[in-house]
Amino acid sequence: MYKTIAVEDGLANVTQALNNAGFKTTQLEGSSLRNVQAVVVKGDGTNIFVPEWPVKIPVINASGRSADEIVDVVRDRFS
Repeated sequence: MYKTIAVEDGLANVTQALNNAGFKTTQLEGSSLRNVQAVVVKGDGTNIFVPEWPVKIPVINASGRSADEIVDVVRDRFS
């Protein structure tokens, strides 16, 4: 079963790297988080999160990391 990762807009290189690594990706904006196993955010200080999120999922900060490093972090979360 594929893991679905929500990726914040503006991280096309991360989306591509995750897809190449076998993960399914979806845009974070407007997506239902019920079927998402992790979220990747830019980490640029923009607070896109709503405190009422009814789910608890890993949030991975992409700031200062390469796309390959993000893939490694995601893999580590699910191993």
